[in-house]
Amino acid sequence: MTVPPGKIETVVTYLEMTAQPTTPAPPRPAVKLAMLRAEMPPVEYYRYLYGAVGGPWLWYERLLLDDEDLGAIVQDPAVEIYVLYVGGVPAGYSELDMRQMPDIELAYFGLMPGFIGRGLGRYLLGWAVDQAWTRNPGRLWVHTCDLDHPRALGLYQRAGFVPYKQETIVIDDPKTTATTSGDS
Repeated sequence: MTVPPGKIETVVTYLEMTAQPTTPAPPRPAVKLAMLRAEMPPVEYYRYLYGAVGGPWLWYERLLLDDEDLGAIVQDPAVEIYVLYVGGVPAGYSELDMRQMPDIELAYFGLMPGFIGRGLGRYLLGWAVDQAWTRNPGRLWVHTCDLDHPRALGLYQRAGFVPYKQETIVIDDPKTTATTSGDS
């Protein structure tokens, strides 16, 4: 298949876990860290987190939303955003979307580039999985693609997620089409 100019092809893998993992969560890294829920985060703060974590991996979907539509998602009581701080600095975040209970989607998860490779991703993912299972979901699911960090798929699988679907899609190239939306 020839991909037209301004488009890119990516393979999306969907993964799920239908039971709480029985293996212990990864150990807490030996650094000064805190996990805090961003309750009703201002849209501009969420955009900062999303861009800082997702920029290197071409995350683009939330960039296409205006402030009102994005705020309706990230400020929904059924969406919980947890920010990992290391030494008082935001290092990454996880977003649990419970709007379709009994399913919970790990909608977004990742670290800022300067914090990758320090064992924090395993910890953050394990923490998010444990947090999701406190809600007794029917399943916890996530999706990733081959544009994401090269170790993302393996990390999800080591955490207990099992692939259930894979598809190849063609999207607008975020490097040429995505812009930060907003009301400013």
